[in-house]
Amino acid sequence: MPTFPEDIYTEPANLDGKTLANLGPLRRMAGLWSGEKGVDVKPKAQGPKTQTYIEHYELQPIDPQTNGPQVLYGLRYHTFIHKPGLTKMYHDQVGYWLWEPATNIVMQTLAIPRGQIAMATGTASADADSFELVATHGSLVNGIVSNPFIEHAFTTLEWRIKVAFNADGTWSYDQDTVMQIQGLAEPFHHTDRNTLTKIGEPSPNPLAMQA
Repeated sequence: MPTFPEDIYTEPANLDGKTLANLGPLRRMAGLWSGEKGVDVKPKAQGPKTQTYIEHYELQPIDPQTNGPQVLYGLRYHTFIHKPGLTKMYHDQVGYWLWEPATNIVMQTLAIPRGQIAMATGTASADADSFELVATHGSLVNGIVSNPFIEHAFTTLEWRIKVAFNADGTWSYDQDTVMQIQGLAEPFHHTDRNTLTKIGEPSPNPLAMQA
């Protein structure tokens, strides 16, 4: 358990409002991205099914957030995924990538329109070339919450995402959603991986624009 200050109310007196300069390992993720070689392995009644997907990922800096003395810098994101040759949404996800400089903690929150939300956490140095985040079923600090049907039929036990920054300026993720599926004896590993190429720069956060 981390150590917290006795004063839980007082915010920092001097707060740097330029988020892009304070994102630690998340700095290289800011911007507009495209990935055309995503691979998804998902559960079907007949067994695992592997398919490819195309992804459009936008990550924009937000003003720094404070919880009393705690300071978080972050990116608001939206990723939209469809199958090759189709425009219909296959997967839609929104949330925040967050960095706490004082503790080197990285967080990702997510919400998907299947009726599920989660927060994964991990640690990384500010100049890390890779990091890993984990969310666990039942945790109050890095947990997973699902609608009643998903909880019954596809209980998500763990969600794990590994991020790696590549020498050519792209970044990749490899994620594993471990589910206990109704009727199966062993947990199923629903995996997704993709490499994203930058197609646009991020916009400065409001405080940075004002400065």
